[in-house]
Amino acid sequence: MLKTPLFLCLIMSSLLVNAQTNNAKQNVLNETSVVRAEDGNVYPYLVWQKLMSTGKYGLKTRGTKAESGATEYLIFELSEAQKFSYFEKMPKPRLSDSFKEGDDFKGFKATDINGNKIDLREATGKVIVLNFWFINCPPCRQEIPQLNELVAKYKDNPDVVFLAIATDEKYDLQKFIKSNPYDYQVVPNGHNLASKYSVTLYPTHAIIDKNGKVKFSAVGLATNTIHWIKKSIDESLAAN
Repeated sequence: MLKTPLFLCLIMSSLLVNAQTNNAKQNVLNETSVVRAEDGNVYPYLVWQKLMSTGKYGLKTRGTKAESGATEYLIFELSEAQKFSYFEKMPKPRLSDSFKEGDDFKGFKATDINGNKIDLREATGKVIVLNFWFINCPPCRQEIPQLNELVAKYKDNPDVVFLAIATDEKYDLQKFIKSNPYDYQVVPNGHNLASKYSVTLYPTHAIIDKNGKVKFSAVGLATNTIHWIKKSIDESLAAN
């Protein structure tokens, strides 16, 4: 049963480069692109791609290599103001068909891996941040450190609830989290919940506002996914 979600997960992972590089004059970046650090050193593809996936770096054209005519790029660390401007100019992450913005969210009951009971049917007045994922999904694992940073930003706000619905078994999740901390409340055996909301692409994110409506959703991992999650949380908290 895991083969289909994994296949779709890998497809979504392949969208990462397209999503993160549309700002660079719409040139297509790939394994052959020349991306340099500010000291002039060339980064291997896997290194600069990983840096870009953190959402903390930007790319800009550095110039054209005379002999080949190829465009070179400079990777640089973004300030907070640059991050906001940079991510706003990028295409919005692909929306989820399972959680359409403006739709009513019908909550559910669940139990997390620590035995805590959850009832989102009674969560009116809170902002709910959902993540559907599974362990063998590369982009799901890749975004966990950024999601943990997001949880830390709102750790003192009881009106923001972070919930990760995993399709894996409880034992496997506990083993994984020991070496890969994940600070969302994690719900195991989430196949039925994924099916309930017709989730077939992973990761799938959804932000539910204080009035129980879908504020934002996204599938896959783009460089500005976390930016849009945070922006949606902040706007939901600020709304009357």
